[in-house]
Amino acid sequence: MSTRDNLVKSTQALLWERGYVGTSPKAIQQRAGAGQGSMYHHFAGKEELARAALDRTAAELRAGVDVQLSGSGTALQRISAYLRRERDILKGCPIGGLTQDPDVMAAPALREPVGETLTWLCTRLAGVLTEGLDTGELSPALDPAATAAAIVAALQGGYVLARAADSATPFEQAVEGILALLTAHTIH
Repeated sequence: MSTRDNLVKSTQALLWERGYVGTSPKAIQQRAGAGQGSMYHHFAGKEELARAALDRTAAELRAGVDVQLSGSGTALQRISAYLRRERDILKGCPIGGLTQDPDVMAAPALREPVGETLTWLCTRLAGVLTEGLDTGELSPALDPAATAAAIVAALQGGYVLARAADSATPFEQAVEGILALLTAHTIH
């Protein structure tokens, strides 16, 4: 792995663990095993490096979600696979958690990939729900865009509740609640 890649990967991990303010250039360099000169050779500064890390995190998240939502099965089965996928619940969402970081939200270059990723997720889920409507699996009473937004909001809220309780249980309950609501809109 190149020094640039090590810097980006280290920044990804630190942003998820500590947020933007808690991610110092020194911490990045230590984790990456890179010197200060290497960091500034590849990036103009911390914000540019953080943007590269956020872009990579967003791309990885999208790819993982897309695998689950593009798989075989009904719309509900694919959404269930996405909701129940393996994840580090108590660490929270590596993208959604950054919405609580005032420094990320104050910097347009950092806020952009966060907002774009959450919008993409809502759009992608709405597309799967629309497929469910088109195949007659789901009730026409279901609004795909509103339901997708509710799914994303419940997931992000589930992370918050789980972290506050120091237990995965609230997140798992949120997932089961979403699936129960979707199941209620399934046409048998």
